[in-house]
Amino acid sequence: MITNNPNTLVINEIFHSIQGESCHAGLPCVFVRLTYCNIRCSYCDSEYAFYEGKEMTMDEILERVQHYGCKLVEVTGGEPLFQSNVHELMKRLCDNGYEVLLETGGSLSLEHVDRRVKCVVDFKCPSSNMVKKNLWLIIEQLKPVDEVKFVIGDRNDYDWAKQKIAEYKIGERCRILMSVVFGKLEPVELAEWILTDRLDVRFQLQMHKFIWEPEKRGV
Repeated sequence: MITNNPNTLVINEIFHSIQGESCHAGLPCVFVRLTYCNIRCSYCDSEYAFYEGKEMTMDEILERVQHYGCKLVEVTGGEPLFQSNVHELMKRLCDNGYEVLLETGGSLSLEHVDRRVKCVVDFKCPSSNMVKKNLWLIIEQLKPVDEVKFVIGDRNDYDWAKQKIAEYKIGERCRILMSVVFGKLEPVELAEWILTDRLDVRFQLQMHKFIWEPEKRGV
């Protein structure tokens, strides 16, 4: 369900919550979740966004965002970059004074993303079964304020991520985040690996899954 109207997007949900991830974790944030995704991670926690959604105009989306009175907005999915009209939405959000985060799955170019947007790129580790979708040229497009995230499901994922961090010198480009696949890897294990290796990354948990029930939507 993707619109051909240049002034609309298919939106799964818009909600106000606590930012659970990234260097903005803990801050109130408005989430604009777009419908559809071009990849299928083994551990996906938002499969409902693959096809559920309704068409909304840019003005309707901006009105909903404004309703919450919060200046931090995350555009997410699904995969938000799959709908090309998202670039106009992010531009308009920036023009209206919002701090805009983009959560993207690392398979689509950032070339046309407004430079004011802070990108969080979730490159896929082996346990996701989606490694083949990683578009590594994205690294050349990263800004210092952007973030690269690796979701770790096991030791193989961790070692693979370390190798990619070194190979592409990601730490010279932007900040690096690591988190666990919720319910699959114990956080203490990842934390100890990071400390043992003195790895220069930010360890994070999906904070919203500890505040609310892990399967709860709209948070």
